[in-house]
Formats: sequence, C-alpha cells, structure tokens
Amino acid sequence: MKRWGDLTQDTADHLTAASVLDQAEMAVVVTDRFSNVLYWNPFAERLFGTPGATSGRESLLSLGIMKKDHPLAVELAKHVLRGGVWEGTFDVVRADGTMIYVRAQAVPLRHGSGSVTGIVITAREAMRSNEREKDRFGLLERIGERLAGSLYVEETLNRVAEMLVPQFADHCFIELMENDRLIRKVSTHVNGWSPPAGTWKPVGEEIKYPPGHYAETAQTRQETILVEDFSQVSYPSPSEGAARICGEVGMTSAIVAPLCARGETLGLMYLGLSNLTDRRSPHYDAFDRDFVGAIATRVAVAVDNALLFEEERHTAESFQKHLLPRELPALDGLEIAVRYFPAAPLASHGQGIQTQVGGDWYDVIPLSAGRVGIVIGDVEGRGAKAAAVMGQLRAALRAFAQDDKPPADILARLDEWTRVVAHPERDDFGADITNPPLVTCQYLVYDAWSRQLSFANAGHAPPLLIVDGNVAELDITEVGQPLGVRAKGVHADLVYKEETRTLPPGATLLLYTDGLVDRRPIRGSETASLSDDEALRILSEKVAKLSGEPVERIAEAATSAVPGEIDDDMAILVVRSVATELEVEERTFPAQPIMVSEARRMASEAFADWQVPDERSDLACLLVSEVVTNVVLHAASASVPRRELVMDGPPLPFDESWEVPGFEEEIAAGDKEFTLRLRRGRDSIWVEVFDQDLRLPRIRSAGENDEGGRGLYLVDQLAKRWGSRPTREGKAVWFEIPIGGR
Repeated sequence: MKRWGDLTQDTADHLTAASVLDQAEMAVVVTDRFSNVLYWNPFAERLFGTPGATSGRESLLSLGIMKKDHPLAVELAKHVLRGGVWEGTFDVVRADGTMIYVRAQAVPLRHGSGSVTGIVITAREAMRSNEREKDRFGLLERIGERLAGSLYVEETLNRVAEMLVPQFADHCFIELMENDRLIRKVSTHVNGWSPPAGTWKPVGEEIKYPPGHYAETAQTRQETILVEDFSQVSYPSPSEGAARICGEVGMTSAIVAPLCARGETLGLMYLGLSNLTDRRSPHYDAFDRDFVGAIATRVAVAVDNALLFEEERHTAESFQKHLLPRELPALDGLEIAVRYFPAAPLASHGQGIQTQVGGDWYDVIPLSAGRVGIVIGDVEGRGAKAAAVMGQLRAALRAFAQDDKPPADILARLDEWTRVVAHPERDDFGADITNPPLVTCQYLVYDAWSRQLSFANAGHAPPLLIVDGNVAELDITEVGQPLGVRAKGVHADLVYKEETRTLPPGATLLLYTDGLVDRRPIRGSETASLSDDEALRILSEKVAKLSGEPVERIAEAATSAVPGEIDDDMAILVVRSVATELEVEERTFPAQPIMVSEARRMASEAFADWQVPDERSDLACLLVSEVVTNVVLHAASASVPRRELVMDGPPLPFDESWEVPGFEEEIAAGDKEFTLRLRRGRDSIWVEVFDQDLRLPRIRSAGENDEGGRGLYLVDQLAKRWGSRPTREGKAVWFEIPIGGR
C-alpha cells in the first residue's frame, strides 16, 4: 500500500527538470559568462518569437532586445556575474516585427564550488501575470521614455500604436480634434490585418460617434470608459459596416480613453480585443482601464508637445522661407538649383524653434548686361535672432550689388553693415563692448558670355568645382576673415581680395554651408561622427558620380550624401555654366561724331543676324544712338586715362619733375575711344558702351529750348532696365531691351 503523496513511476518520470521547464508558462533562458545562450525553453521561443533550438553561439542580444536597451543588457550581465540579482523591463521586437514589453529577472548560475558560471533569466510578458501592479510602474516609465523621444505628431502616434498592439490590444484607433472635427490619425491592427473597405473608416476620415456610444461618452465626460464584455451590453454603432466587421472579428472588449491636456480634449485613444488572437483573457478589466487611462495621460502630453512643436516649426519655416528668395530668376548661360533645410530638432534641447531656423542663406542677383551675382552665407548661431540678422544682411547685400562694384568692395561694405546691425552693448563703465555677429560669406559675379568668374571670400568654405567628372575645391588664394571680426584700424580693402577664374564649358559649382557636411550620428546609431575631411570626401565621391546629371539631381544627391542627421541648417546652391557659347558682338570706335552712325549700323546688322524682331531692333538702335552720342559729346571734357609714369634714371628735382619731355604732347594727342558691346540672351538683348570718362551719367531736366539733355531720359523711358557702373578704365553705360515685348 502506497503512502499518501507517493508518486507512481509514470508520474515521477514526467517530473524531470526538462519536462517541467518544457511545460512552464514562463520563459527560462540560460547563458554562459559571455552572454551566449545555452538553453531556452519552448515558452521562451514563443515569447521572444525566435524559432528553433540554440547552437550555443547566439548572443543574449539575439533575443530581440531593442538596440537602445543593449547597454542595459550589458549592465545586467556584469551585475549578475558579480553575484547580484537584477529585475527590470525590456523592449523586445519579435521576429514578426511586433514589439512587446518583457519583465525579466536574472540570477547567477553557480557551480558546485560556488563560482558563477553563467546567468539564468526568467521572463514573462509584462502585465500578463498576477504581478501587474508591480509591472505597471516600470511599464509607464518605459512608455514615457519612448514618447519623449519624438517631437512629431505622426511619429508620436505611430509609437503609441506600436507600444499597444499586439501586447495590449488587437485594434488601436487614435483620433485627434481638428477644427471641431474628430479625424482618425491611426488605425493599427494585429498581425497585419486590415479592415475591409466600407467598414471601419480609414486614416484621414472624420469620425462621428452616435449619441450613447461608449466613445462618445468618453469624449463628453473626459473619462476612460471600459466595455468589459460586448456580449453583455449593446451600444449604437457608427455605421452598418462597422457593426458588421465587429461581428466578423468577434470583438470581445474595449477601452476608450480621452486624450486631455491643459484642460482640453485633444482626441480619443481606442483599444479593442477580438477573436483574431488567442489570449488567456479576451476581456479587459478595471485594472486595465486604469492602466490605459494612465497611458493616455502620457500620450496626451506627448501629442500636445508635438502639436505645439509642429506649430512652432511651421512658423519658423515660414519665417525662414520668406527671408530666402521665393523664385530664382531665369538667367542666360546658367542652370541653377537650390536647397534649404532647417536643422533636425534635438528633443533633449527642449528649445523648440531654436533648433530649427538659422542664419544660412543663398541668393542669385541679376546684374548689368546679363551678369549675375551669386551669394552663399552663414550667420553663426540658431533661432530667430540668427535668421533676422541673415535677413538684414541679405537685403543689404542685394542693395550693394546693384552698384556693380567688384566682389571685394561688396564684402567690405557688408562687413561694415554687419557692425551696424549688431545690438549695442556697454559694460559697467560705459565702454562699448558690442560683439557683431560672426558671418561667413562668399560673393561671386559670373559673366556667362566671357565665362569669367570673379569672387571674394569672407571665411566661407570654398565651393566644389565639378569638371568632366572630377571634383575639387575651387582654388581660392585669398580667404578673408569672416564678416564682423576685422580688427580695428585694419581697412576692409586689406582683408578682402578679388580673384578671377575662367570656368570651362559645362563646369558646375556646388556652394554650400557647413550644415551639409557637419552631421550628427543618427539617433540610436553606434556610428561615430565624421570629420570634416571625411564628410567632404564622401560628398565629393557622391557628386562625382552624378557630374553629368541635371543640377536638380546633383542638389538632391548632395543633401543626403553625408550620413547622419542635419545638426545645423543647410543651404545648397548648384550653378552650372552651359556648354554652348552665347552670342556677342564687340567693336571699338574713335570717340568722333561720325562714329555714331557706324555704331548704329553695327548694332542693326547684329540684331538682324540674331533675328531680333524689327520693332525691338529699331528701338535698340535708337537707344544705341542716344548713348553713343552722349559718350561722344562728353569725350572732349573727359579725363585722360590714368597712365603709369615710368622715369628712367635718377629722380628729377622738384622744379623739373613736371616738365617731362613729350608728356604734354601725349595728353594732347591722346585719342578718346569707346567700345560697343552687344549681347543676345534668350529673352533680352543687352547693350553696353564703355569709355574712359570716370563720371557716371545722370538724367538731367532739359528745358523747352534746350538742344540736349533728353538722351538718358529716352533710355530710362524705353528700356526695360538701364544703368552704369565704374570699370578699371572708366565706366560702362548699359541697357536691356526685351525681345518679345516690354
């Protein structure tokens, strides 16, 4: 006779350690000292979603622990191998892509001698045991961490759905209020299941819950509502299709929580259970309701922050957009593409708009006779202040550029303006301690007919020159100091120097600000930041592969060439000189009255060859006559061109130095000349007249009986644009006539 409690042999055979672990409703994982998995039971395979037996070489991290929790897993191993016990929560991504929260406890595996030879981990799905109260605080902390990592509404809502399906729900809907309308933003379901058309409304649709519906009650009362068992209650349905699909999937239970922040209802979060999954308990209870309500509170705060941030971002981007050129002008001989991107926000900064806009800018400025000014610049710092300084500098530079002075002179004037816009500051003794903003800038002037590129640089990174698939930095000999940092007593003319290069046909320039190459590693990535040289090398290699592609493709490729997130705002300007030669005629004449008709004849023949309409040609020839006549009439009183006096032998005494033999005769005999240059563009023709007179023309008010004084008035009235600019030898007067009309 067996005693009470004695086991049969058959029962004893089934009580081996292996059989017990095989039937345990808890994951058991054993690793060695190096975190290599030696054993896991069948429940662990189901929990982590990793099929098959182990070979003893898989790492503990291969169980699906998310990358952001890898450091936590490493610390777990170190702590337990020192003899400690660890308990906590992991985010785990299963093989099917779903994410669950796993509550784990780790203890040391000891040899008979007492030494620690490995780790034993027991794990279970959080909130799926009798210890839900203990799990709740850890889970809320983890959920709060995930929600805090996003500042965008769409990303935040998707993270919410990812956290709740399939661990807490088979179906998750999130709706937000927009202009007093409830709009569905998320519709996520278990195992990739999607509701058929005409049933539950898709994302983007307006949702209207009928009176008496539990979701309508949650919204009205601002209270989390639990429907524990749909078989025991009845509610009105939003539509026949919704009622039909609820019956087909076998909806069993639901919780609807309002998303409330700052006293306002932002929307609703709906969680539902159905027969699409096999769960131990297919119904929610009061504990689940309270827990989901706590989650909804955190979700509401995250959504509210994201909405506020997106509103700030929209305001900032609109501000920046209106400070930059809205449209680029159509320019002869150039293909242009531009890009501007604000910096990616840093959630840890908590500065909102400060992490968005900045002081980067670009500009393309039409100048005289088809020439074009090209600008790239960067004001130090971020935020509205940097953007405001940038806007003032851009406006000032555009105004300075209209004087058609050399690039070095333009930067010198902009340097002075940088000091003017600085906010004045004084110390306790009244001394001026104003710090002008630090600005880097490069200003270039390109002539598409001669392919001459003149430029001056104020501490900015040189552009990349792309020629026949080869990429290199543009050779810049003189790089001046950034604007605003010039030492007192040093004139700007000594700091900024002009240089000239000739661009080959089809050459491309890539101008950029430092945000293009100064990237930060992607969040969650273990890669290190690239040095400036490494980033520039990667950029050059990517651009070289697209050297023959349109400029738009080059600009697009350049924005994403360097890996990482944008750490600073970024401006890109891609400029390509066309391969074809533009039409131009040029001739020099003696400054004599008889040459007026010759100049007019030259212009008429050129316009005829270029197939300019007769009406436009006649108008242009008339204005050529007026400008050339003005030059000839004033040639007699014009200054003689500046000449360099070279004296052989010892210096002359002062009283004899002004009587150099032949010098007076040279002045008297010096012939005055003017040069007529004609240029044809796609939509306009430009006329330039060069002479040695340093005096710039101006419109005079001619009286009724005056014989002259009306030439420039006619030019001003009949030409689309006109102007004058100083040259090395004197001046140039120019005007533009549109080919197709005024």
